[in-house]
Amino acid sequence: MALHPKFSIITVTYNASSLIGVTLESVLSQTYTDYEYILVDGGSTDGTVEVAKASGMEFAHIVSERDNGIYDAMNKGISLAKGDYLCFLNAGDAFFAPDTLRTIVDAIAGETELPDVLYGETAEVDINRNFVRMRRLQAPKELTWHSFKNGMLVCHQAFYARREIVPMYDLEYRLSSDVDWCIKVMKRAKKMVNVNAVVVNYLQNGLSLQYHRKSLMERFRVMSRHYGLLPTVGRHLWFALRAVIKR
Repeated sequence: MALHPKFSIITVTYNASSLIGVTLESVLSQTYTDYEYILVDGGSTDGTVEVAKASGMEFAHIVSERDNGIYDAMNKGISLAKGDYLCFLNAGDAFFAPDTLRTIVDAIAGETELPDVLYGETAEVDINRNFVRMRRLQAPKELTWHSFKNGMLVCHQAFYARREIVPMYDLEYRLSSDVDWCIKVMKRAKKMVNVNAVVVNYLQNGLSLQYHRKSLMERFRVMSRHYGLLPTVGRHLWFALRAVIKR
């Protein structure tokens, strides 16, 4: 019997009226339609919610109220989700193609039960939707929770986790809780499958890029918590040396 999972696609926004359209369009264009769409808005004043309501996505679950940051909003999305897999698409991000969800489902056609994590590759685009490059860190053939010792090898938006095993995001972290969350999910996962496809167009203007140094400091704390302080220090020294050698 073919597996037919339902996806919970979650977008969190705040004053993103100029970006949300492309995300909504990519969701509506999917040829695989067993999904729900959840928009968690932080009380936008620029018409973001109105754009969403006018998009033709009458079935969307839209919440607009003040929150305690992006990860608090994501936790609200998790609480609302009913699907088998969670998929987080930020405003401005989009599925790689209209058949992306279908491609992901076809990749697990030989499975007898739903894997705990599905993951793929990421293409980076600019604000004009022009392709910039493939993400520098590539998804490994086989993924374990140890894989992230070498950095976040799978983009958050290309990481689909079973709703039944996901924790809430840790609000102690303001910029890198997604790294912590993915590691926690992988620790709980019994099986993870690389779908061997590009699954997302990632917009190069994320919060962590805007606050790059603070984000890196938070990531160091996350990695130290999961992998130990001394091993994390050693790996970061190697990262720095490798960067110098490559220059």
